[in-house]
Formats: sequence, C-alpha cells, structure tokens
Amino acid sequence: MEEDGLLSSTGAAGSPRRARFDEKLKFLPVAYVVVAMLLLAGIYLQYHISPLLSHTAAHLQMPDAAAAGEIRGLIQLSLFVPVTALLLICYVRSILTHPGEIPDDPKWEYMPRDKLVALAPLSLQETKKSGERRHCKWCGKYKPDRCHHCRVCRTCILKMDHHCPWIYNCVGCFNYKFFILLLFYSALDCHLIVWSMSESVLRCVNIEETPFKEMFMILFGECLALILALLVTAFLAMHLWLISKGLTTIEFCEKSLPKDGQPAERSLTSVYDLGLYGNFCTVLGSSVSIWLLPIGMPDGDGITFVCDETCLTKDMEAASGIR
Repeated sequence: MEEDGLLSSTGAAGSPRRARFDEKLKFLPVAYVVVAMLLLAGIYLQYHISPLLSHTAAHLQMPDAAAAGEIRGLIQLSLFVPVTALLLICYVRSILTHPGEIPDDPKWEYMPRDKLVALAPLSLQETKKSGERRHCKWCGKYKPDRCHHCRVCRTCILKMDHHCPWIYNCVGCFNYKFFILLLFYSALDCHLIVWSMSESVLRCVNIEETPFKEMFMILFGECLALILALLVTAFLAMHLWLISKGLTTIEFCEKSLPKDGQPAERSLTSVYDLGLYGNFCTVLGSSVSIWLLPIGMPDGDGITFVCDETCLTKDMEAASGIR
C-alpha cells in the first residue's frame, strides 16, 4: 500500500473494489462544487474586483477615491488568489489521495478460529464483544484499530472518518489533512468574499442606476458566499473539536448514539487522545511549519496507534461493542 498514492481500481481480497470514476452519477456532487466555486469566483472578480481596478471617467473626477479603491482592489485580489489556489490544491488532493486501506499481508487475511494459533499476536484495542479480532466479511481481512468498511468505496479504510460525496472519496488516515485544509481555506475564502464584497453590495443597493443584472449577481454572490461561510465554518469547527479530542466522526457517533438498546456512553474520552498538540500532529504532521500547506503526511501508518493508558480501562468498561 502506498501512503500518498492515487486511488486505484485494484481490489481488496474477497470483494472487488469499484473502478475509480466509473460511477458517473456519484461524481455529480464534485461537479456541483466545481461549478459553485467557478461561479462565485467569477462574480467576485467581475463585479467587485474589476470595478475597483478600472479607471472610468467617474473615477477620474475623484482621483483620491479612485486610488484608494484601486489599492483596496489590489489588496483583496492578492488575498483572494493564493487562498483560492490553496483551496483548489487541497480539493484535488482530497479527491485523489488514497485514504489508506488494509495491507495485502498474510497476517491481515481472515482465517478460521482454529488456525489463529499460528498467527503472531497483534496489539489491538478494538475487538468484538466476544474478544475476537474484528474482521471484514466483505474484504476477507482483519481490521486494524479505527478501520471501517466503506460500502461506497467497497474497501476497508484506515482510520476512517466518513465517506464524503463532495470529494467522491472516503476521508481517512492519509487524506484527512487535505480535507481539513479544504474546509479551512473554503471558510477563509468565503469569509473574505463576504467581507470585501459588502462594499459592492452597499454600492449597488444605494445607486438607483445600477443595472439589474449587476445588482442580481452581486446580491446572489454575497448570499451564496455567506451561506457557504456559515456551513463550512460550522463543519470545520466540529472537525477541529474532534481532532482535539482524538476522535473520528465514526468514533464520536459510536460513543454518542445508543447501540442495541443500550444508553449512549457518557464519556467522549478517547484512548487515542494524546493531548491537543499530539492529536493535531497525528492529522497535520509533526512539522508545525507545514500544517497549513497541502504537503506532507500525518504521523503514523494508520494501522498502529499510541494509546492513553489512563483512558483505556475506562473506555473498555463503558463500550458495549465496536463494529
């Protein structure tokens, strides 16, 4: 398995994986995101940045105001371009980077119980209620800790967080950083548009001679950016909180929701909680200087995890089973 490779069409043992990009209808959310980004960027550049940078006859009558507007336009453009570029890079990497899957190694191949004595013991925290190792009936492999099967991708994903239709990919061990940065730069871009384009909104609303098309596009772009800013910021905040707790979305749901008629667990502590700095290193990498850049890989291999022994016993007593 390549940690930073592109998604391939090769299958896991026991169940063939889908060929990448074969299911065209499931690619529609990605197309929607691309169209929305292009539309919003086009509105922002044409109806906000361009008027600030252009020199019309009206501008020439007020050279000081024109110069101030041009400076604002240049500053806003110099912020918008790199943030948008980073957003696009993170989006592409989120789509194309393999989240990680169980290695094709004999020790992970599922065997009947009577043959398990020949296997070397593995250090696993997550087991079935019976104490047996978890295995995937579709892939025919044992599952490492924090690994779950995705029925959309048809394979088991290492440190699976969730399947995201907007990137046509699972969010897992090796692309979680790019997904988090995608949310971060998307929120930053939308907030930048909302803040800076408010000037154009006030201008078009207060000037009666503003053409209807221009007014509509500016108001539409501002509303779209505002809605996306609120949604993405809330989603980003949730994921940052999960990272700070050492949890994935699946683990949070398992601890929060009742299972098999049993009450939900009271504690959201994780045996994988390494403290705030350690938790972020497991996602963004050990080098803080590149945390906000779409390069590098997270700490770890997605198979073995350092555990907080103080939480381990309490978590095992509270757990009613992990699928």
